[in-house]
This record gives sequence, C-alpha cells and structure tokens, in this order.
Amino acid sequence: MACTDSHRLQLRQAVRQLQERGLYAAAKWAAEQLVGLSDDASSPGPSSSFLQTEKPSLKKFSKRNENAVNLEDEEVEEEDDMFLLGKTYFDMREYRRAAHFLNGVAGKKAFFLRCYALYLAGEKRKEEEIIELAGPLGRSDAVNLELAGLEQELHSLYVKGNLDAFGIYLYGVVLHERDRKAEARAVLCASVNAYPWNWSAWLELEALCTDPEILSSLNLNEHWMRDFFVASVYLDLQRNSEGLARYRSLRAVFPNNAYILTQTATAHYNLREFDEAEGIFEELLRTDPYRIEGMDTYSNILYVKECFAPLSHLAHRAVLTDKYRPETCCIIGNYYSLKNQHEKAVLYFKRALKLNRKYLSAWTLMGHEYVEMKNTPAAIDAYRRAVDINSRDYRAWYGLGQIYEILSMPYYALYYYRKATQLRPHDARMWCAMGKCYENDQLQMHDAAIRCYRRAVSNNDREGIALHKLAKLHRQLGQLDRAAYYYKNNIERMEADQAEHADIVEALLFLSTHCKNKNLLGEAEQYCTRLLDYGGPAKEEAKALLRDIRSVQQHSLMSPSMDFEQFTS
Repeated sequence: MACTDSHRLQLRQAVRQLQERGLYAAAKWAAEQLVGLSDDASSPGPSSSFLQTEKPSLKKFSKRNENAVNLEDEEVEEEDDMFLLGKTYFDMREYRRAAHFLNGVAGKKAFFLRCYALYLAGEKRKEEEIIELAGPLGRSDAVNLELAGLEQELHSLYVKGNLDAFGIYLYGVVLHERDRKAEARAVLCASVNAYPWNWSAWLELEALCTDPEILSSLNLNEHWMRDFFVASVYLDLQRNSEGLARYRSLRAVFPNNAYILTQTATAHYNLREFDEAEGIFEELLRTDPYRIEGMDTYSNILYVKECFAPLSHLAHRAVLTDKYRPETCCIIGNYYSLKNQHEKAVLYFKRALKLNRKYLSAWTLMGHEYVEMKNTPAAIDAYRRAVDINSRDYRAWYGLGQIYEILSMPYYALYYYRKATQLRPHDARMWCAMGKCYENDQLQMHDAAIRCYRRAVSNNDREGIALHKLAKLHRQLGQLDRAAYYYKNNIERMEADQAEHADIVEALLFLSTHCKNKNLLGEAEQYCTRLLDYGGPAKEEAKALLRDIRSVQQHSLMSPSMDFEQFTS
C-alpha cells in the first residue's frame, strides 16, 4: 500500500509539472497511470473500475508529502505574468510568439518552454516546407532550422551543469534530430535519471535502442518507470515473451491500467496469439468505448481473422469518436482492404499519412495494398519509407523481400529476408520465405533452403509449409529416407489439425511407394488403403500399388513350399 501511495503522489505531481511545460503527451500518459493504480487490496479489476467517476481523495495524503516529486529550483512563488502570457500563446500553438514573450523571463521553467516553443516552431516550418516542395507524402531535405541555435545554447548550459531534467531532455531530442545518436543516448539517460516521470524522454530514448546490446549498455537508475521503459523496448525489439513477463509484474501495482493492457494485447498480436489479443481489446473497448490508441492494431487482428462485421463496427465507432485521427484512417483502410477494395484502402492510408507522415503502420499497410494492386514501384517506396521511420519494422523488410522475389531478383530478396529473420528469429514465416527464395531457379541453393526450413519447423511452423518443403527437397536430392521422415511428420500434423489438404495425397503416395520399395509391405498397404478415400489419379495409382503389393505377398507365401519341393525332388 505504501508503494502505491508513493507512486500516486509522484504521478500527481508529475502531471502538473509536465502540463506546465507543455509536455502534454507525457502528462496524459502519467495521468492514465495514476488512474490505473490500485486504491486498496480489494480494488476491482479493469472491467469495473475504469469508468469510476469518483476521484480518490487528496485529504488522506499528508501535507509534507504534497511535493513528492521535487525539481531543483522549482518555482514555488506566483508565476510571472509574462510566463503566463507565453504559456497561453504556446497552448494556442503560436510557438514563435510564445518564444518571443518568454525571452528574458527568469526561471528554468520559462527557459525550457521558450526553447521548446522554438523547437516546435522549427518543426512546424519544416513540415510546411515539405508540403510546399514535395507534397504531403513526398520526400524532402527540409530541416528544422532552429536546431543549430538550440544545440549551441543548450550545450553550453549542459556542460556547466545549469540545465534541469527538462532542458536535458530537449537537448537529447536536438542531438537525436542531428543524428548524434550516442551523445543523445547519454544525455537522455541523464534526463530520465534526474526526472523519471517524463514518458516522452523514455520514448525518445527507446527510439535510439535499436538492438539489445544498446539497451543493456544504458546507464539507468533503478526506478519503477524504468520497468515500463524496458517492457516497451522489449516489444519494439520483438522480444515479446520477455515484454509480456514485465507487463504482468507491472499489473500487480497498476491493475486498472489501460496502457499496460494495450501493450499486453500488442505483445500477443506480435506472437500471433490473435484470440488472446482480441479478448483484451474487446475488454478495453467495454471499459473505454471512445479509446483510439491501439485500435489500429485491433483492426489488424480483425483483418487477419477476416471478421467483417466486427471490423465494420470498429471503423464506424472510430469515425464517430474522431474521424481525423491517423488510427481511424488506418482502421477504415483495413476494412476496405478486407473487402478487396484496394484503391479505397490506399486512399485512407494516404489520409492517415497526411495527418502524420511518420505513422509507421500506414506506410507498411499501404505497401501491402500496392502489392495486391501489382504496383511494385509504389510498394517498394512505401516499404522503404517504413524502414526509414523504424528500421525494426520486420513487416516492411519482409514486404521488400517479397517484392524483389516477384521481380526475379533473388539476391536482393535474400538481403531483405535476412533483415526480417534477424528481427523475428522465432517467426517461422520469415524462415519459410527465405527458404523458398533459396530454392529459386536462379539460385538452387538446396542445402541453405533445407537449413531455413528446419529453422521454421523448430519455431512452430503452424501452416506446415516447412515440413512439406523439406520432404520435397530431400526427395529431389535422392535422400528418400529423410523425405519419408518429413512426409510422415507432415501427415501427423495435418491429422492433428484435422486438415484435408492436397499435400496429404502426395505424402501418402510417396510413402506407399517408398515402403513398398523398402519391402515394408504392411505399412505400404496401409498408406494405399488410405489413398483409396481420395479421388483422381492418386486413387488409380493406389489400386495399382495394392495389386503389386498383394502379388508380392502371395509370391512370398508360395516361395517356401516351392523351395521344399525342389529340395525333395
């Protein structure tokens, strides 16, 4: 209970401090975690507590704990009138005007808000230049012209130790924008160590953790916010099982937390556990019916499961909630894609990107649509834009591999498939795709293909592609015993799944012939008998094999008596 009270005090103070500095996304996140905390040991679960309108009382917390989140040199006196004016302009998104009136106002809070307003003014102008020069979805070399000045000013103060945690965070953002990643990581670590409750700083740091080695090298203090960060990075690095374990432990302290539930559902989705993910998203929508965050992932699940009615309902709900959100456009795009209306789907994915050009899912999904439309140049461009935004998006790398395989450029395809397998080493689909590429007529690297398919089998190839491919490859290479082994395993898999597939006919036909040649007549007869249940040429071949098998069996029965007659004559 003491731990929960401490978290509550810290988050309440953090929400106010983040709002005062215009860090509204971080303030919103902190407020959601605050509501997600358990009030007491008998606190109800998320299905009954998310929408409680009664707010926890402040009276039960002692006066001495009201400033639980301490900031060095935090201004406690009444705020300067000029600061209030500048903050008002900032809230109205008049960033340059806000920076002008905040110039010269004393205090670190005013200094941060001025610098942050300049940064956002530069970002706004950069976006305007991109649209003017290249259109809403075009490529452009436009940059934020405020970065150089901000870096110089922030660096001098950082070296002297005169920046607070928020100023250090902004300095890290500027370094990241200027592609000085190692310095940005060190600076952002200093920011979150000084003030751990700024989720925007953690997200900026997460974008710089492109592999597990970087994560393990970060100099981070022990804090409960660090657990949220590590769990999120695990999901981004496709270490989903480890991420799930982290979120389960966090739910002990934050049992009513919608963010944790969303991340848990995303992890299940990444693990292709669609039923579990769907159940969590349904629960989220019951408790928070106007939620938009994460619902694009839910629409992906409904698309994969071909749930037309629920996807239509989700799209309708999202439009009524917020029509001009990127996630809403993505949901509608998935709906039209499921209806095979690919042109309309592309239209909505483009609309999502006009609202947020760095919206990763829209680039990737638009690439999928262009593949369906046989527009390979546009698909390649969409996938490349996706990996430019996030080099850890395995779907875009996989899509690029498919495109170059279609274009009969197997070496390019292999490069992109390798990228996908590095990001998803436990995903059988990636290994199957690379194995198929090695089989290409231009490469014919059968040994490499066999190694890929074996990796797919070891990673639970649910579709059974790898077993069938392994059997066929070994058969082509004349390794008939190995082929028989994989054919038998594939039959067992199909029987367990109760699946009727053309592969089973091929497997039974091969095994019946192979067993007959190995003089395993009883086993061969069983396979032939099973083939009689199938029509077509396979049935006729099975009948012919059965006649041969019975002829051999009759001959073997007669052979001992013939030998005895020869011996006695």
